[in-house]
Amino acid sequence: MLDASQRNDKNLQADLSFSRSLVPLKAMTASHLTVLLQSGAVETVFAGQQLFAEGAYENSHVFLLHGEVELSSRRGETQLASARALIHPLAHSRPRRFSARAKTDCSVLRLDSEALDKLLTWSQVSEYLRVDIAYQRDLDEDAEWMMTVLKSNLFFKVPPINVQQIFSRLTPMLVDAGEVILRQGEIGDGCYFIKEGEAVVTRSPDGHSRPQRLATIGVGRCFGEDALLTAGVRNATVTMRSAGVIMRLEKNDFIVLLREPQVQSLPVAQLLGEIAAGAVVIDVRTEEEYSAGHIRQAVNIPLNLLRIKSRLLRQPGRYIIYCNSGRRSQAAAHLLHQRGFQALALAQGVDSIEAGLWRELEQTGQNFMLRDGQVVRGQ
Repeated sequence: MLDASQRNDKNLQADLSFSRSLVPLKAMTASHLTVLLQSGAVETVFAGQQLFAEGAYENSHVFLLHGEVELSSRRGETQLASARALIHPLAHSRPRRFSARAKTDCSVLRLDSEALDKLLTWSQVSEYLRVDIAYQRDLDEDAEWMMTVLKSNLFFKVPPINVQQIFSRLTPMLVDAGEVILRQGEIGDGCYFIKEGEAVVTRSPDGHSRPQRLATIGVGRCFGEDALLTAGVRNATVTMRSAGVIMRLEKNDFIVLLREPQVQSLPVAQLLGEIAAGAVVIDVRTEEEYSAGHIRQAVNIPLNLLRIKSRLLRQPGRYIIYCNSGRRSQAAAHLLHQRGFQALALAQGVDSIEAGLWRELEQTGQNFMLRDGQVVRGQ
């Protein structure tokens, strides 16, 4: 266990450009990666100290930023990991299949695995939607505003699988210049996004004296979101500075968005039988994650490219989708199901597959691709 004095400030944001070289962080949009890094911790680890133990179920991704770490297992396997050559998290799996001990003084970036996985999925689903919106010519005028809304921190609480539903839950309102949208002291039951126009935010220090101007907000900005999360009163007044259009999200609709829908899944024990019966296995992780090791005969279609590459799929056909944890694969299976494909998510993801079974399933050094709906060896 690292001493608290060896930890940097929990709110330290690691260098964004450097993080762009790490897998799977490099696959995230800047806005999602920034939010993730703000909750991470850069730690100093001295030579001889243990970072994690084999068999542990700790919920963190550990990236080696500087130094060397020795990985070892009870089976007698040993590896030396160097920050100069390592872009993946250190021996990440649940449970850990290796113990990790610092060979030299090191610095590591430790990120909560749940937060990383959710924000990564959110980021890649939003990229899927960006492409999907581009295909819909009638949405050309709304595309930029819609993508701005998807970057709102408010929606990071929504399961990524529900991202597509967000816009169907928003109600448009035509508003005039000078119109008060919400008033300080009132009970709130929804929040608003500005689609067109500008608004002014004011607040009275005691609720009775002359209001003070706090800010001017424009297209894409959200206000009144506290009402979705608490039962308190509005803490400011928002008045339209110009005529425009705002989108309202009711509290009840937000609660619906927080509920994760059920996605049909496949137990790992049935995977080999599905492959033998002709099902196509799709790895929706990034290209770098796939290349490091994947289920044999699986093709790689990263989640953020799924909308473009879904044209490679055929109907009828049965598709088994997987990722590390199950979150990206559930989102992908849901999106494909909406497009009429028979898709199942591999339950819990490959990180939870027992080490012996993973050695039986894993394939490295050979990539596969889809051609005319059939799995073929890559070049």
